[in-house]
Amino acid sequence: MTTKEKPKVSVKKLIGGGYNRFWHNKQFYRVVKGSRGSKKSKNTALNFIYRIMKYPWANLLVIRRYSNTNKQSTYTDLKWAANRLEVSHLFKFNESLPEITYLPTGQKILFRGLDDELKITSITVDVGILCWLWVEEAYQIEKADKLRTVVESIRGSHESPDFFKQITLTFNPWSERHWLKEMFFDEETREKDVFSDTTTFRVNEWLDDVDRARYMDLYRTNPRRARIVCDGDWGVAEGLVFENFEVRDFDIQETIKRIQETTQGMDFGFTNDPTTIVGSAVDLKNKEIYIYDEHYEKAMLTDDIYSMIQSKGLLKASITADNSDPRTIEELRRKGVRRIHRAVKKADSIKHGIQWLQGFKIYIHPSCVHTEEEFNTYVFDQDKEGNWLNVPVDANNHIIDALRYSMERYHLGKSKDAKKTHSAFKKLGL
Repeated sequence: MTTKEKPKVSVKKLIGGGYNRFWHNKQFYRVVKGSRGSKKSKNTALNFIYRIMKYPWANLLVIRRYSNTNKQSTYTDLKWAANRLEVSHLFKFNESLPEITYLPTGQKILFRGLDDELKITSITVDVGILCWLWVEEAYQIEKADKLRTVVESIRGSHESPDFFKQITLTFNPWSERHWLKEMFFDEETREKDVFSDTTTFRVNEWLDDVDRARYMDLYRTNPRRARIVCDGDWGVAEGLVFENFEVRDFDIQETIKRIQETTQGMDFGFTNDPTTIVGSAVDLKNKEIYIYDEHYEKAMLTDDIYSMIQSKGLLKASITADNSDPRTIEELRRKGVRRIHRAVKKADSIKHGIQWLQGFKIYIHPSCVHTEEEFNTYVFDQDKEGNWLNVPVDANNHIIDALRYSMERYHLGKSKDAKKTHSAFKKLGL
């Protein structure tokens, strides 16, 4: 890096503590799992902007499971990093692609999604070599083979004595059953030439007292979730309410056309809890549920909710919604969501709804990231002696609640063919 191009600020002060080994590591795989607020994405962005300037032979490919999620995450983080290093004038930011070019040399930062991983293997660059890959939110990739296909695009060599290739993965560790654990963290099965680390919010000097208090309070309200969100530990499968689910990349339109039975559910929130909606295709005959769509957002007003429903083409759909907010339901109905109705309010509705869902094989489309998170963290409660109770912890279940509501039309005999669905329900033994 020339004197002219050198960042004007202290990089050491910018990255703070906890990332020195990560920053300097040059092993082929550089993998960081961490809690929320642990600086992993921000530090990775700072590291790559710094490195692009330092190594004139390097180009970076940034990957997320879906290409349209890059603009509001990795692209924004890298643009932020250039501003923080006070070198943004040296880069050209093309948001429409998106793409970032280092102007002094023409080096590129390219962004892609795993919508079609085979297309990625043919990517080329004009200057230097495509030698680095950053996989953000790697947990969303449902199979290791998808990653291996992309890794094949990081090939070739360069005559520079300081040349190195590297695959960087960053993610939150929602379940110990994920292939990332076996591939990069378990001593017996991990790949060769791996640097793996775990970071937490405690190394983030820039969190304010409100954020820290919110994280710490999670140890009281939901200790199991705190292990993941606060400590960066793997989510443990023990005590999960649902073990009958699988993340699968199914064809949404083909699935809906084949099953021809869809249902929608909605849960309301505002300040601390999100408003959610979930769409599923329900195959009663084969006892399968395909979750293909979700929405998860806090601080939504009635107009916002209406616009969201309209954008999904659900104004005429039957939507079973949270019965605790009749005013919002009525406001939505008056705006034109004619078939929205309240969920049944019974003392044992949660128990029966869960039992119904447990009788099915549930497939979650990988685009439904909040659904996957909830299914991996929704657990039964325990008594003081650690014995499991037959009551779920009422936390991190806003998608699941919406899903339960959407299923009432079947197990409460409300479907278009009540006799048929009631018969299917009896066959499940529920």
